[in-house]
Amino acid sequence: MSDELNPAVNDEATEAEEPIKQRKNGLYPGVSDELAENMRSGWADTELRDLEPIPQAADTARRRAALSARFPGERLVIPAGNLKTRSNDTEYAFRAATEYAYLTGDQTEDGVLVLEPTADGHRATVYLLPRSDRENGEFWLSGQGELWVGRRHSLTESEALYGIPAADVRELADALREATGPVRVVRGHDAAIEAALTDKVTAERDEELRVFLSEARLVKDEFEIGELQKAVDSTVRGFEDVVKVLDKAEATSERYIEGTFFLRARVEGNDIGYGSICASGPHACTLHWVRNDGPVRSGDLLLLDAGVETHTLYTADVTRTLPVDGTYTDLQRKIYDAVYEAQEAGIAAVRPGAKFRDFHDAAQRVLTEKLVEWGLVEGPVERVLELGLQRRWTLHGTGHMLGMDVHDCAVARTEAYVDGTLEPGMVLTVEPGLYFQADDLTVPEEYRGIGVRIEDDILVTAEGNRNLSAGLPRRSDEVEAWMASLKG
Repeated sequence: MSDELNPAVNDEATEAEEPIKQRKNGLYPGVSDELAENMRSGWADTELRDLEPIPQAADTARRRAALSARFPGERLVIPAGNLKTRSNDTEYAFRAATEYAYLTGDQTEDGVLVLEPTADGHRATVYLLPRSDRENGEFWLSGQGELWVGRRHSLTESEALYGIPAADVRELADALREATGPVRVVRGHDAAIEAALTDKVTAERDEELRVFLSEARLVKDEFEIGELQKAVDSTVRGFEDVVKVLDKAEATSERYIEGTFFLRARVEGNDIGYGSICASGPHACTLHWVRNDGPVRSGDLLLLDAGVETHTLYTADVTRTLPVDGTYTDLQRKIYDAVYEAQEAGIAAVRPGAKFRDFHDAAQRVLTEKLVEWGLVEGPVERVLELGLQRRWTLHGTGHMLGMDVHDCAVARTEAYVDGTLEPGMVLTVEPGLYFQADDLTVPEEYRGIGVRIEDDILVTAEGNRNLSAGLPRRSDEVEAWMASLKG
């Protein structure tokens, strides 16, 4: 990448402003008055007019109204977050805070949504960076200027897109310092905004705001369900891509699988929703294996846990455990079919009015029955479940809420989430697994190093449930037939 960034500006018009930071070892020592003047003019008007609101604008307005009703008379501050340094003067790709994107639809760094209390509710304003300044040279001299990282929307454009009055975020911190009355802020995303409010907020009150916004996402609206289905559909195609190149993965490593899926995620979506788990052989027994640097061998299983994130930040979360050579061995099939049976029991337990824990309990019971049947743990089944002895090989819970975060609604109250009741519009994963570690001396040698997980994304409907990821086969014989068809 080019390194001719941030030379100092030598111009009287900018003396009162904060100087644009210059790179220590840039090749240009400064900017002449003549060049600065030249760069100010001769540019076409690129303002975007007649913009249509984003598709979810009505939904974000409804979400803000619900937030307003919950905290009357209080100023509410929800930041998007800032760029984070990756190394020296390069940054990680920005991903807006979920709470901010959920309430605005905007995804730009440094944005802040503020709800100011009024007599009959709140007045929302989204504070953003305006287009980079051509008068002081920011647009071509700053590392975050338009000619370096691309054009930002103007404040007027942003108002049209998001349906919220927009203002310059650079003035917000000072305004918040002078603000009076009760304030709440979503913490952990913008240190400067939090510092401006440090004497006005409390951790307890701020956590109540965060919890409310987490619980608000438990039931998805039609727009969200549509986005989750898009994410899943792209994910299905990503899994198909991987199966088609397993021979190349065998010739290289798990990284080939990771890169193949990532290509689909970037072409059809925003990104991957979480680090892809491309775990071949005994790596499948490591629940979050994201190093993806191991060998891929014929005869082993590949546990692929991956999800595409849409441009609106909704993610899929799907897992399949595939025979690298296209055919399960007898033992692999026995273990896989046990996990499939457990998943079938779990999915059948997902319905409105059921307890959230029911699908977990149903799947764990089936897995425990199999472990007892195989002689790997001494029964009876009820004793094993009571003592949790099956967890040596099942390890994790059987699922979680899904949405803008892969583990969505994570800070919701326990009584509203894991001790709560399922409702139509909730979306959750059902993902039982069995994992026999390579060094587990309590199981026969042939079991060691085999890990199996099957995961699907399930929408609770008024009638029961719908498997959003049904486009990927699950039954072992269907998986083999599917892989054979893709390999031609």
